[in-house]
Amino acid sequence: MAMNLCCPGVRPVHVRAVSSSSASTSPYSATKETSYASKEFQALSSITIFSTDGSPVKFQDLWNLTNGKAVVAFLRHFGCPLCWEFAASLRDAKPKFDSAGVTLVVIGVGTPENARTMAERLPFSKEVLYADPGREAYKALDFYYGVGRTFFNPASAKVLGRFDTIRTALKDYTIDATPKDRSSVLQQGGLLVFKGTQLLFSRKDEGTGDHASLDDVLKIVS
Repeated sequence: MAMNLCCPGVRPVHVRAVSSSSASTSPYSATKETSYASKEFQALSSITIFSTDGSPVKFQDLWNLTNGKAVVAFLRHFGCPLCWEFAASLRDAKPKFDSAGVTLVVIGVGTPENARTMAERLPFSKEVLYADPGREAYKALDFYYGVGRTFFNPASAKVLGRFDTIRTALKDYTIDATPKDRSSVLQQGGLLVFKGTQLLFSRKDEGTGDHASLDDVLKIVS
């Protein structure tokens, strides 16, 4: 039986094939630097997320808010196979972010235990990985959520060209990283880039596996 790449542990549904050319308009957006905190940062600043050891962390404490740059990547959830693939790409890009003086922050839906499971099996750095069990940051950013986005969005068709990277990332995959609250697996992610409290770039994932181009992100922060 083929693995359900969207939501392991959730009863699979039958979907019809769709053309990637019918995808909706680009989810990318960018903003000019301003002298005040962006609305996205204001929405996130007081939200509490959790490190892999269960310690609470305020979003506003994750990087230097004076002029530090941060790439904040939101995974769907820690048991999502395609999120393991994206996390592996983020892991491999981290040395480039480090050399550019950029803080990498990766957040996923689930518990700190779910986050540790993914970090230990993938593997992935626990120092930059955080859990948002209540999806509070995702709600604040109005990231997409629901069955349609998870299973039926045309943007997900792009995963058809990534089977080799997906297979490599899933070598030690375990469904145990999936949140027990199965409604959480309908959450979509996204990626934001900040300089201090100002938003430089934002992208909402249109559907499962529709991740931001890290080459584009590296150009923005370099």
